[in-house]
Amino acid sequence: MLDTAEPVVLLDVREPEEVALARLPGSVHIPWGDSRRLHELDPDAQIVVYCHHGIRSANVAAYLVQRDFTDVANLAGGIDAWSLTVDPSLPRY
Repeated sequence: MLDTAEPVVLLDVREPEEVALARLPGSVHIPWGDSRRLHELDPDAQIVVYCHHGIRSANVAAYLVQRDFTDVANLAGGIDAWSLTVDPSLPRY
């Protein structure tokens, strides 16, 4: 998905302490606890939401869909799965 010409918003909904440990380059950080900021996102953008293991991000993805965001996906397994399967140089915690 990231290798296509289509722009993708990587939405990181983890807490600041978690982001300090590992982060996907170019991601937008809006912690789930700061959900009032989600209006900053374009509802027509392609958005992939992620957290540590994919549970919080699944909730945020569902929340965005309920608010008429049109192209939302959850990164299954979160940044932990990403570091295991895509980029082993990304620290696990």
